[in-house]
Amino acid sequence: MFFPYSVIEQLTDEQVRTWNRHYAPSGAHERDRRYEDGIWRRTQEKANAEQSGWSQDSQGRRRIVHYRNQYDLDYTFPVPRLVLANLYLYHSVLAPAAEIDAYLAQIDAWLAQGRWKKKDNGTWWKGDLRVTITQYDEHPQDERADRDTPPGFRSVDICFITDEFEVPRTVRQLPWNVLAGGMRVKEQRGEPTVAEDLSDLLGHMPFMVELGCGSSIEAGVPPLHFLHEVYRVTERQDNTLTQSHQFTMRPKDDTLIEEMLTDATAKAEQLTAMFKVAFEAEPTRAHQVLKDLHDAGHFVGPVIQHNFDLLAARAGLPECFVRRYDQKIPPVPFDERAKAILVVGLHADRRAVQARARALGLKVFFVDPEGLMENGEFKPYPIEGAREGDVVVHAGAIEALTRLKQLIDERDRQPVSVNS
Repeated sequence: MFFPYSVIEQLTDEQVRTWNRHYAPSGAHERDRRYEDGIWRRTQEKANAEQSGWSQDSQGRRRIVHYRNQYDLDYTFPVPRLVLANLYLYHSVLAPAAEIDAYLAQIDAWLAQGRWKKKDNGTWWKGDLRVTITQYDEHPQDERADRDTPPGFRSVDICFITDEFEVPRTVRQLPWNVLAGGMRVKEQRGEPTVAEDLSDLLGHMPFMVELGCGSSIEAGVPPLHFLHEVYRVTERQDNTLTQSHQFTMRPKDDTLIEEMLTDATAKAEQLTAMFKVAFEAEPTRAHQVLKDLHDAGHFVGPVIQHNFDLLAARAGLPECFVRRYDQKIPPVPFDERAKAILVVGLHADRRAVQARARALGLKVFFVDPEGLMENGEFKPYPIEGAREGDVVVHAGAIEALTRLKQLIDERDRQPVSVNS
């Protein structure tokens, strides 16, 4: 595989301006937006038996996937193009020794099929990409953390990286820091009030906004669980969300490494798909309404952002990006004027901001359908973070925010009564 790898062959002038304004390193953002990264750590425990395959006789497997891809503009050709400039993909698996031996035999076959050239110290190369394969009886990270290796288990680390791409040690350490945080504990949903619209928010203005992937999905960006399929985190292959997908735990079930070793160039199209679609997406009516409300002073502070598509920023809104791995609970600049927080399309484990908002006395409003259509049937997908005293509006971002603006406009047009 050769780099840079072309993602969009020809950019428009507007796309180049978007890149230079929002993605190019200029100190304007709290993180370098040229980078896309993700971490999954899957462990086999009693608490997640349904998805991990845990049983009394089958336990202790572990799989970690960490990627960090760098994008850039390339002017080698007469027209600028968006490229994947550098790739880093780290994969670690812990399993019974017999499974590891079989896995290593498969890896040897895939290396041969992919025509990789062997170098020293367990490293192979092909084009501008190299891969290092390292076996451990006891993983150094387990030794460092004083974690026991299950009897009869071994580890294999596989790392793909482009030549001369430097990944700092602090970044390489991130998946192990995430692992040390333990398994995510699912919260029990409370009993919020379900409302038809955001009328009650008019009594709690100005408000702040926290965005999940709901508004991005409306812009055509795939939900984040799309990446579970790309990186083979689960057995998900049908674009469904609500059904329980088993974790990829056994080395023999893991096709990610096979795909990378046998044809990394073909796999690259999947690896870059999310960034490509996010870059090509445009802010929706929901983002435009938020900009209008921010300009009018009804919405204050930055958008507390979990998405890496920069759609809110591209609509002209300030952002505070909180989906990151280097800080367990990133700081959020709560505006002292805010009386509420409006959470749009946010699920699962992103609950820390809402908890801190409640502690500050802010009322919490959610906009979320709490379900989706799958195969012609509506499947519930409840918000974990909703609590007693919160308000939930079952609607999409565009519908709910457009209606909110109408409600505010109607209120502002009402004549002001003056007592004589």
